[in-house]
Amino acid sequence: MPDEPLPDPELFRQGGFRLVSKLLAPGDIRGTEPQLRRLRQYAQVEDPLADAVVALFADLPPGEGRAQFERALAGGTPEHPALKDFFHTVQATPYWVDEARLERGARAITRTGLLGLFPLGDMSLMGGYLASRATKSLVGTGEIEHKATRRLVETAIWWIQVTTPGALTRGRDGYAAALRVRLVHAHVRAAMNRRPDWDYAAWDRPVNQVQTVGTLLLFSLVFVVGTQLLGIRYTDREREDILHLWRYVGWLMGVDDALLPANEQDAWRLLWLLASSEFIPDADSQRLAAALLESHAEVGHGRGAVGKVLSHVSVRVHSSISRLVLGRTNADFLALPNDPLAQLAVLTGAATTFATETVRRRIPGATALAERVGQAERRLYVQRLGSLFRLDPTYLRHMSLP
Repeated sequence: MPDEPLPDPELFRQGGFRLVSKLLAPGDIRGTEPQLRRLRQYAQVEDPLADAVVALFADLPPGEGRAQFERALAGGTPEHPALKDFFHTVQATPYWVDEARLERGARAITRTGLLGLFPLGDMSLMGGYLASRATKSLVGTGEIEHKATRRLVETAIWWIQVTTPGALTRGRDGYAAALRVRLVHAHVRAAMNRRPDWDYAAWDRPVNQVQTVGTLLLFSLVFVVGTQLLGIRYTDREREDILHLWRYVGWLMGVDDALLPANEQDAWRLLWLLASSEFIPDADSQRLAAALLESHAEVGHGRGAVGKVLSHVSVRVHSSISRLVLGRTNADFLALPNDPLAQLAVLTGAATTFATETVRRRIPGATALAERVGQAERRLYVQRLGSLFRLDPTYLRHMSLP
């Protein structure tokens, strides 16, 4: 007899995901107990290639290992076996990578412009805080709770880098960004493995394969769902191409091929399994959600009475978008403000965007124009952030984690 599917997890019983999954999910996406057990095995798997590179850094004079990595990233010859193994692997592009699909997926993402950043913070990052085992590394480094705004900005910049058309070609910014963040994960993993208080039985291996592919799914499938809830319209091919792009990003970041979704149905099934096993919020989830809300409130800091209004509106709007996907139970647990007027404003904006998108699909050349406008918005956004923050695209500070 076939294995019986498990009951739906909380995420699929409430919120926007309940409606969207019924409308868009391809058939029955529920997983079975054997599939769940297989997924959980990857919670004990790390990234040996990247971990070996970080271990090499520790054996070399300060700064020398990272300098060698950057030289190899720029096309130089790796000097140590660990670096040779790492770059030999990442440069062996998988057979399934289709550059035309990468380009189409990036253009579809770019077309969303700055609107695409809202699901990034309000759905992907906030939703990720529901996975309490994954939050332990974030809390352990202090990066999210004490530097929430900077990390939100750096995540947005990284996301723009890897989703810009052509950027995943070897030697380009997106390709380099994916590999650098892979090393960030290895540095965090090494730091957490050095902690005497790390609870492997309760929290699994730090920054393990399940957590990494879960993050990628938040940036891919949840992004697609989130932008659709905000009114963006995609063709079936565009959705598949976006997921294909993130499949390659995941591969560059060291996720095992067996975990990477090959298509949209795979992605939905994996999200279901992750919701069943990883989305177990706790007090750290609440702390991180509060820090993210505070970063949204900073938009009005230093602007007097007007600033207070801006902060209030910013928090309410971002919280309303989060509630749209996460649902009442999860949103209440994370202490997200429940403002019906802000929620109505979000839904009204989504309806307006949907109408505009419907017109776009019917006018020749409108999609290409939307892509150019979206690219300009993203470019100006990066320039603006660069003038406000001293951004470090190499993430060197992670080398000094305790």
